[in-house]
Amino acid sequence: MISLASLAIPNLKHVWDTWNVRVVILVSLTLQVILILVAPFRKRTTNKVVILSIWVSYLLADWAASFAVGHISNGSKESNDPCDKEDFITSVHYFFSSGKEKVSSCSVKGDALSMNYVDILAFWAPFLLVHLGGPDTITAFALEDNELWLRHLFSLGVQLVVTLYVFWLTFPKNKLLIPTLLMFAAGIIKYFERTRALFLASLSRFRKSLLKDPDPGPNYAKLMEEYSSKKEAGLPTTIEMTREPSKESKLAANVKEGKLTEVEVVTYAYHYFQRFKGLIVDIIFSYRERNESRDFFLIRNATDALKLIELELNFIYEAFYTKVLVVHSLTGYIFRLISIVLVLVAYGLFYSLDKHDFKKFDIIVTYTLLFGAISLDVIALIMLISSDWTIAVINTNKTLAKYVPKFVEKYLHLKSLRWCTGSDKFEVLNTPRILRRWSESVSSFNLIAYCLEQRPHEDRGRFRRFMDKLDYFSVWDTVADFLFPKTYLYPTKKLPKNLWSFIFDELKEKSKEAGDDAETTKKICSARGAYAIKEGFWNFDLPKIAENYIENITYDESLLLWHVATDLCFQKPQQDKNATEGVDEDRHYSKLLSDYMIYLLVKQPNMMSAVAGIGQIRYRDTCAEAVKFFTRRGIKHDQGKACNAILAVDTEVKPVYVKGDRSKSVLFDASMLAEELEKLEPELRWKIIIKVWVEMLSYAASHCRPATHAQQVSKGGQLISFVWLLMAHFGLGEQFQINEGHTRAKLIVGK
Repeated sequence: MISLASLAIPNLKHVWDTWNVRVVILVSLTLQVILILVAPFRKRTTNKVVILSIWVSYLLADWAASFAVGHISNGSKESNDPCDKEDFITSVHYFFSSGKEKVSSCSVKGDALSMNYVDILAFWAPFLLVHLGGPDTITAFALEDNELWLRHLFSLGVQLVVTLYVFWLTFPKNKLLIPTLLMFAAGIIKYFERTRALFLASLSRFRKSLLKDPDPGPNYAKLMEEYSSKKEAGLPTTIEMTREPSKESKLAANVKEGKLTEVEVVTYAYHYFQRFKGLIVDIIFSYRERNESRDFFLIRNATDALKLIELELNFIYEAFYTKVLVVHSLTGYIFRLISIVLVLVAYGLFYSLDKHDFKKFDIIVTYTLLFGAISLDVIALIMLISSDWTIAVINTNKTLAKYVPKFVEKYLHLKSLRWCTGSDKFEVLNTPRILRRWSESVSSFNLIAYCLEQRPHEDRGRFRRFMDKLDYFSVWDTVADFLFPKTYLYPTKKLPKNLWSFIFDELKEKSKEAGDDAETTKKICSARGAYAIKEGFWNFDLPKIAENYIENITYDESLLLWHVATDLCFQKPQQDKNATEGVDEDRHYSKLLSDYMIYLLVKQPNMMSAVAGIGQIRYRDTCAEAVKFFTRRGIKHDQGKACNAILAVDTEVKPVYVKGDRSKSVLFDASMLAEELEKLEPELRWKIIIKVWVEMLSYAASHCRPATHAQQVSKGGQLISFVWLLMAHFGLGEQFQINEGHTRAKLIVGK
């Protein structure tokens, strides 16, 4: 065994030393192909396995390219060993059977010491610069990656030095001198594109690029000097303010009414993306900008609004996670054309070169790299031409818009939203996955269902119970939860068409009600559910529900209370047998929004941190009390039975008077709320519940940190981001604070 190991290890080392560069450079190319084809899917899915695979490919791509560059420089250095730098060195075959052949000290490196091999190594090095530049479809995996643009700039300098060093070692006898220089130039362009894309997408730079030029306003000192001199001269003088017409609201004046075509959807979405992208970095907008957007969206229907916002969020994704800001410019087009030409010329020169001195496998590897580089450029070019961004830019330009082919409308129609009847008989989004612009799904998490699955099992051994106390398994549970999410805990459901229409209509009515009154707008935006109850035209007096379960408690407590209460009411369908179809919709949509909001609270804490308070503590305490309650009652997996058992508990005395305030559980407080709601007629009950949930969703959407919405677009998107952007377009938010300007002071001198 020892002798076999002693023979195997040197032989494996020899194999690795011989093939490492070839293997890693092909792996690097493979990763580039995977990224350019698969990376766009991360905006279309919430599947964590898909996102994880993209993340791993993203990290390995940079590692593989850097690793290969390092080994190429090392191999080139060894190949210039003084033992024989003028003549070609004979390659030695190292047999695996014995490994005892005698070889000279200068020939043990085999292929690595071939001068032709060194030339081809130098030719491969620029390809790795191209790979480090990455594909157009992904420059950053997370929003924080953009902040590392300076590190990438430094890395660019280091890689250039290493690549130049490899090239210098082969100069001037390199047979591939000109192709190497061409690929070197193409590699610099690619790497610089990525670095600049990261720089432009960094939040500080992004915000700075949106700031307008300083406006000192009219020359106050000069005007007052003239005013004073006229007064001293005894002339009747007054200052009159005249309003200047706005130059930026021409598009709003020509807004098309009725249904929009697909090309118009892309054009308007691009316009409002350019106008409102500052939302991501907390830019404050004027009331003129608010009114332009508000007037446009007030005459839209729910479906067109969904299409517009879907595209706007897609533009946000491309701006922060791809090379779109760099490529879609005159300079970007020029350098992209230069890069493609350089690769094609390099391929032509290598093809025409006499290659009989090169190893056959090395020739195959080189052709693979060249075909790979050309294929990546062709795919990127096709994506560039067919992107929504390109169509929008062309159609925005009046001169170029005349030349937009007619088939573009049909092409965009293929990517348009599709609807189908779901398993619950409601119409839901169902666009083919490859054509989607987001996941089109709503995630959910149900507290009671989770607690029923997490009941402690009596058959656990002492060791497992001991490990549970030490919490060692929590790490594995987190990893397993990420890789293999349990569908019964947080399934995803397609967004129902009527639910989006209901949300759209609710916000539309509130926008009309707010009008231009800043005080009413502020009141609506700060409402957490009570506004829907108090301002509704109900035949019942419901102020106590609003006060006790919304206004007088924190948002996170209200969220958990209404979630459990909604579930308790939902699990009693026998009382709603004679309900209308509308009531059934309200009931199911209330359940969907309830589970979605708890999913955000529990599974997206970063997104809800601005409004969640001690929501995580309340959630854990409520779960602990629920698990304890279900265990004592012997309830397993039956959610209906569990809800009935909770409702059966006598809650005449409030839980806080019995338990004190040590535990933050809201389980039986929610039971009290459910009892109050059960007193109402089904139609009224579910109408109130759905309105409360839409208001809670709107409150969270408008108060979350804007950057979190930009983070979610790279993970399939979230419904809350659509609501956030829709509210901004309806003028419901605190980001509209600049009064109307465009006035000019004029000095009037009487006779």
